[in-house]
Amino acid sequence: MNRYVTELVGTFFLVFTIGMSVTAGHAMAPIAIGLGLTALVYMGGHVSGAHYNPAVTVGFLLAGGIERRDVAPYIAAQIFGAWLAANSVQFIAAEAFAAAPGPGYHLAHVLLAEILFTFMLMLVILNVAMAKNTRGNAYYGIAIGFTVTAGIFAVGDVSGAVFNPAVGIGPIMVESMMAGGTLANAWIYIAAPVAGAVAAVPVFRLQEAGGDDHES
Repeated sequence: MNRYVTELVGTFFLVFTIGMSVTAGHAMAPIAIGLGLTALVYMGGHVSGAHYNPAVTVGFLLAGGIERRDVAPYIAAQIFGAWLAANSVQFIAAEAFAAAPGPGYHLAHVLLAEILFTFMLMLVILNVAMAKNTRGNAYYGIAIGFTVTAGIFAVGDVSGAVFNPAVGIGPIMVESMMAGGTLANAWIYIAAPVAGAVAAVPVFRLQEAGGDDHES
């Protein structure tokens, strides 16, 4: 239960940080989000693995980093935490912040941006959390936070830089219920991040196998 609570709390504060930073219009929002995620990874990494992201949980399942029985509770806790956070932002800021494709970009652009940066994020996470030569390191949170920050700066205008189905679903649900929004974009922020995370797993396995060859 402590792992599920950690996933809920971590995802809540990740989405809350995103929502409050975005609705306030801070130019440095990507840095605030990356720093917040870094702190939250250190907060929960030793308890739950600090996934805070259903796509990451799926990636860890395929890589052997989580038991199958924990997947559904992890994802449920993450989505519930994101939904609570989106409600909190709506209450405080009276403004929705659901992700949406940027104006002028085609669906293919949005999907590719989300897939590529979730791939990058998952590959970084696997290498700092599961690789034999980096286990127990002290920099894993910084690496993950920096990756998300880079992704937001790079493709935030293209796709909203979600890279996380919970970050996509929670605010979209709240906007659809409270602000007359639509669920039409929800599938994008589910399918693309999951595809990116899944694609990272065989690359990580190849890296690990290559590491063994190098050592020999």
